Amino acid sequence: MKTLLATTSRLHELHCAACGAPHSAFQLQRVSECCSQPLIADYDLQEPLTRTAGIELADNSMWRYRSLLPLLDEANRVSLGEGWTPMLELPRLAARYGFSDLRLKDEGQNPTGSFKARGLSMAVSKAKELGATGCIIPTAGNAGVAMAAYCARAGLRAVVVMPRHTPQAFREECYWYGADVHLVDGLINDCATRVRELNAAGELLDVSTLKEPYRLEGKKTMGYELAEQLNWHLPDVLLYPAGGGTGLIGIWKAVREMLALGWLPAGTKLPRMVAVQAANCCPLVETRAGRQANCHAYVGRPTIANGLAVPRPLGEPLMLDVLAESGGTALAITDEQMLEGLRELGKEEGLFVAPEGAAVWMAARQLLSIGWIQPEEQVLLLNTGSAQKYLENIIGLA
Repeated sequence: MKTLLATTSRLHELHCAACGAPHSAFQLQRVSECCSQPLIADYDLQEPLTRTAGIELADNSMWRYRSLLPLLDEANRVSLGEGWTPMLELPRLAARYGFSDLRLKDEGQNPTGSFKARGLSMAVSKAKELGATGCIIPTAGNAGVAMAAYCARAGLRAVVVMPRHTPQAFREECYWYGADVHLVDGLINDCATRVRELNAAGELLDVSTLKEPYRLEGKKTMGYELAEQLNWHLPDVLLYPAGGGTGLIGIWKAVREMLALGWLPAGTKLPRMVAVQAANCCPLVETRAGRQANCHAYVGRPTIANGLAVPRPLGEPLMLDVLAESGGTALAITDEQMLEGLRELGKEEGLFVAPEGAAVWMAARQLLSIGWIQPEEQVLLLNTGSAQKYLENIIGLA
């Protein structure tokens, strides 16, 4: 029980994202028992916690915020040094297009080459702490790689299910980490069906996006980091490539927690959040525009941005809430536009970003051109991974 552990974590309980019903944070959980919806971790934010006391400055990883993370026993931490990624200014592109302050947080510098390292480090750490013997995941690529790596680190069994068209680099890396890899014709929703078949007995913890509570907690550390790196202010506009949407939801959760703790200055203006999707697979854009009631029957197509090929995200209601609360928007970028963005970021700023990162850059250009972003505003792009693993998708197209 929690009372028997010497822990710095403020973890209190979990609640259902749909109805708010409480669930125990001290036993292995998946989705909520009441609504089969995501479970969200709650912390005791009433007791004072200053930034000085709450941040371990000597720890240059996401674990510097461990008081506001769910791990109860440090002996269960499964880490490869994830987090505390750089925030880079983009002066050449800013000058070319008329931005006064344009920056990019480069999550491609994480272990395993993407932001998925954050969420899977946390999910696997909690799986270990709560007694799981292995994990299973449907993936478009990066999440499977990250889960395989962290399970290897933890000594847990790993089963990865990915689309057959996923670039070979992702598959090979999973093999090297010792994962059991299954290839499926279709997109990630088809992989999820196969996961249910493979795990019918429930022997493995399914760490699919938002089907357990803790990947979200790892992803939220991006929000704490960007605030700290901006001297406890927030950008005017934050653009994020949203497939399953865990990072978008997590960053906004971090913002709310920092406000409750008083870590952000009084009167802090919150960022307008922008969800960027691929034109080939843009369920959130379609739902928000009113062209469908929800994503439940949406049919997507493959895209060079594998991580955006998520046709039926469980977190769609939570993403819509973030956009509504922040005054944000959602838009879709074509594969051709992503390639243009890849070329520009490479040639002008020396950054070889994932197609998802190129998508947010092209979205920023588009929103500036129509006046939704003003030239004087501070704009932050989230690049979620390195382009190295996507070479099979983009080679010969430069």
